[in-house]
Amino acid sequence: GMKAEVVLPVNETERLEALRRYLILDTPPDGAFDHITAIASELLKVPIAIVSLVDHDRIWFKSHHGIEACETGRDIGLCASAILSPDFYQITDAKVDLRALTNPLVAGKFGLRFYAAAPLRTSDGFNLGTICVIDRKPRELTVSETEMLSKLAALVMDLMELRLAARKIAELEKVQRETSEQLRLANLAAVESEEKFRDLFDEAPIPYVYEGLDTRFIQANRAALKTLGIKPEEITGTYGKSFVPDNPEAQRRAREALESIGKGTDTGGVLLELRRKDDGKPLWVQWWSKPAANGEFTRTMMVDITARVLMEQEQARLQAQNEYLLEEIRSAHDFGDIIGDSPAIRKVMQQIQLVAPTDAAVLINGESGTGKELVAHAIHENSPRKGRALIKVNCGAVPENLFESEFFGHMRGAFTGAVRDKPGRFELADGGTLFLDEIGEIPLAMQAKLLRVLQEQEIERVGDTRTRKINVRIIAATNRDLKKEVEAGRFRQDLFYRLVVFPLEIPPLRERREDIPKLAAHFVRVTAKKMNCSPPRFTKAQAEQLTSHDWPGNIRELQNAVERAVILAQNGPLHFELPTAKLSDSTPVTVESAKSPAILTREAWKRHERESIATALKQSGGKVFGPGGAAELLNMKPTTLASRIKALGIR
Repeated sequence: GMKAEVVLPVNETERLEALRRYLILDTPPDGAFDHITAIASELLKVPIAIVSLVDHDRIWFKSHHGIEACETGRDIGLCASAILSPDFYQITDAKVDLRALTNPLVAGKFGLRFYAAAPLRTSDGFNLGTICVIDRKPRELTVSETEMLSKLAALVMDLMELRLAARKIAELEKVQRETSEQLRLANLAAVESEEKFRDLFDEAPIPYVYEGLDTRFIQANRAALKTLGIKPEEITGTYGKSFVPDNPEAQRRAREALESIGKGTDTGGVLLELRRKDDGKPLWVQWWSKPAANGEFTRTMMVDITARVLMEQEQARLQAQNEYLLEEIRSAHDFGDIIGDSPAIRKVMQQIQLVAPTDAAVLINGESGTGKELVAHAIHENSPRKGRALIKVNCGAVPENLFESEFFGHMRGAFTGAVRDKPGRFELADGGTLFLDEIGEIPLAMQAKLLRVLQEQEIERVGDTRTRKINVRIIAATNRDLKKEVEAGRFRQDLFYRLVVFPLEIPPLRERREDIPKLAAHFVRVTAKKMNCSPPRFTKAQAEQLTSHDWPGNIRELQNAVERAVILAQNGPLHFELPTAKLSDSTPVTVESAKSPAILTREAWKRHERESIATALKQSGGKVFGPGGAAELLNMKPTTLASRIKALGIR
């Protein structure tokens, strides 16, 4: 392919200098960076994610997820263009984007179609590289996904800063150790002969002060003047304690150090927080003090460790920011599939955050289609077990005679058809979470065995004699009222209490109507994406139509209705067909129908149907179709009515 034109940033020399400062190029793989590209790939649903750094002649990958390459030429890499962009850089379809048409990654066999990158920007504004995501099919990031990638870029920069800070701290500690050794030697020399080493005192590289027991300065060497920000003429009127800032911690440290001098003991290596006299800037020193033999004054030495302390504070800040960013990213996407901000759903999310970090058993209660499985996923993803599997069993779908084998596994030959050893769901979920959907469907005999496993945390495969230890967290879900099932004797009370440590109630859709437009808009986008077409327009009137419906089948019913509408739209407008539960106004309601209905034999039923149709036809003057027709009166589809007229032989 043609070579793309390399455009250099205006500040390229300084940018490369900034990149060199981090000493990151060609360093070995690092789990922290790999974790970030894995998160990017998973959250943005893309196969490839890369942390790239743009060197003078190449683009080097600090982390590459879903691709083997470790670097690429600067002339073909899209990251070289992305670092020129002050903000986000996105190519939604490379086949039609002039910026990428001639790029070998697009034109060649790699077949790149989608590329999005957030620049890795230093605090002084240099773009060193990117965190980018790549796909071989076109797509577009949503606003929240764009924010997500930018947060991940901030996280990558924090990691680079942290590693740089750690290296600087190590260097500073080395300098400090050397300085302390110099200090020790200078101190020895000073003790031997004050006169002989007067010059040594003044020229010593270490701040050195003679002060009275009230901390009034008697003498200070050049290094001390420079470190403390005082002039030679200010020495005699200065008190050591005046450098201590007015905060409780700094005051406490200084007080303890001074008390030890008062007792005539040597004080070594105390960390003090001071303020320079000239500009009031923070000064951190390690402080040694040795009272003179006559007890009238003390010799004080200091090592300036401000750079190290500030670096450590910055490291702590970066660490905290790192944790916060990760938390932000998680909270924005951990409930990625739980959509809505109604008070009812916000309460559910708060409960998820509360219970997820624990190992407590959770019982999710809610009608069919309310999203109980999504809630189970969110609990697992926010728990310490998220690195292990979430295993699901739909208890309603397991044949009664296979429950034990499904839960606990079996050995080869344990029963007819057991041709090999098979671990059960409990073993698969070991170290992770087991989601028991429709728990109310478990037969009573099986409930006793399940209870024992939950109590003892060990299982026995069918046909095996040995027990196996397991460590599983249980999340159960039901659309039944388990309390009533317990009262009716269909569900064991002891098992119920074992499962209901933390009950979580999922509201039906009709109790969170304000979320319906958001959910519907989401399903419109998702369905259109599946069908590879652009999403049809979803209007306010349609949102109101959907919001006023009761959705007995909850979110699942809404999703199906939206999917059907998008499929039928075929690039035209959306149209929602919602079942009406009301009786047509003109349908006659007889007195009998209000009482509890009588049971009719098949013949009587046919006769009843025949009479109703005949009456409706009389009223409509024989008209079946259209307004005022018999079909409308009976609230039936006209075609169905026509076939019933024919079947019943009505003329």
